[in-house]
Amino acid sequence: MSSSFYKAILDPIFNGKSLKWLVTGASGFIGSHLVEALLSSGQSVVGIDNFSSGSKENLKEIKSSLSELDWKNFTFYEADIRNKDSLRSCFSGIEYCLHQAALGSVPRSMKEPSLFHDNNVTGFLNILEILRDSSVKKLVYASSSSVYGDNTELPKIENKIGNPLSPYALSKQLNEQYANLWSNQYGINSIGLRYFNVFGPRQNPEGAYAAVIPKWINQVISGNPCLIHGDGTTSRDFCFVANVVVANILAALNKVESHSTFNVGEGNTTSLLTLHNLIIELLKSEGLKISLEQSTPILGEAREGDVKHSQASIEKIVKDLDFKVAVPFKDGLSLTTKWFYRKHTNGTF
Repeated sequence: MSSSFYKAILDPIFNGKSLKWLVTGASGFIGSHLVEALLSSGQSVVGIDNFSSGSKENLKEIKSSLSELDWKNFTFYEADIRNKDSLRSCFSGIEYCLHQAALGSVPRSMKEPSLFHDNNVTGFLNILEILRDSSVKKLVYASSSSVYGDNTELPKIENKIGNPLSPYALSKQLNEQYANLWSNQYGINSIGLRYFNVFGPRQNPEGAYAAVIPKWINQVISGNPCLIHGDGTTSRDFCFVANVVVANILAALNKVESHSTFNVGEGNTTSLLTLHNLIIELLKSEGLKISLEQSTPILGEAREGDVKHSQASIEKIVKDLDFKVAVPFKDGLSLTTKWFYRKHTNGTF
């Protein structure tokens, strides 16, 4: 990944316009990619984060990939979305807000529901309250495919959500309800993007709640077999992070003026067993020696709160926002594998 990578994708969208953006969760996985993409396209960016799940290393990597001139367009504030008073000054002069700050992980939310409500719901409400008194033209915020809950229909269509299966899922449903209320009562323009299993460089591979793709890549490189929760037939719509970046920019600049939600995915599914085999083959192609034992996954118990299958319908976002998948799943997985392998080879992981 590089600044030129994003510049090539986004320059036709901006068409020479220079705007002022606020990105919450700017040092996190998705937030840092948004910051990098915006700065590489000549935009002015204010970023905020409290580093609860983000990393200062992500900001250093962005800086190293940009020209000195582009980096000067970035202002960073260490702030917590749960502290409304510390946020107000960050919104001065902002035209578009991309809200990514939140706690992820379904299983962690089952163990720490109050923490998830505090960050994902109260923090989100603080952002909305500040927007009532700001000049921000539009809020684009991270929702989640988890809002579909116990609705087993495939593919997932925006107007057919189910009952939430975890505190995390409930927090994202509440975000959408609050945003809709703010649109109806206060005229705050907002769009919620329901992300489907986003992956890519800079995603944290460590810890009990790490996402599956970086975790497995990291485990295989480290010489360990991977644990699959369930029988391996569980499937997901994996979406490379560059596609999420494009969706955010299109959503912000679109003329939609009432609250709306859109799926962000590829519209395809990949089983966990297939994903595992692809990661093994990609790492072998990088020159990694992998034993038979190491390449054989361990099957364990399914996780509480997880759905069996997830697949996005992307008809709405294609039609209304002119969205196109910029980087297909297998290309994105190859880019991600190369990035992690390079990090390990250089000793930075």
